[in-house]
Amino acid sequence: QAQLVESGGGLVQAGGSLTLSCTSPRSIDSINAMSWFRQAPGKQRELVARITYRDITTYAESVKGRFTISRNNAKNTVYLQMNSLKPGDTAVYYCNADALHTLDGLSRLDLWGQGTLVTVSS
Repeated sequence: QAQLVESGGGLVQAGGSLTLSCTSPRSIDSINAMSWFRQAPGKQRELVARITYRDITTYAESVKGRFTISRNNAKNTVYLQMNSLKPGDTAVYYCNADALHTLDGLSRLDLWGQGTLVTVSS
């Protein structure tokens, strides 16, 4: 059962923009890192962008300079702003929460959403 909820996917022309949202039913303040992955048909799931609880971000080389990950802790939501979209960005995009900071250290979460489809037409 999906425990994160993604939204914002859709059909867009090449060069266009979309913003994906990932909302957690629990506070994300203490989540170690929130990430966006994507899986294109016939391909393995790949990491697209990651943001840590200290707001340190990392990106796949293929999306650097085009995608931006951000978080709003007050809304328990993580965003992925996608600009200059290419047909190669077509995939189902998934949100992930990896682990929780607790008084006893990191507690593994590995929460996923159900995915949101992004289709970029040429």
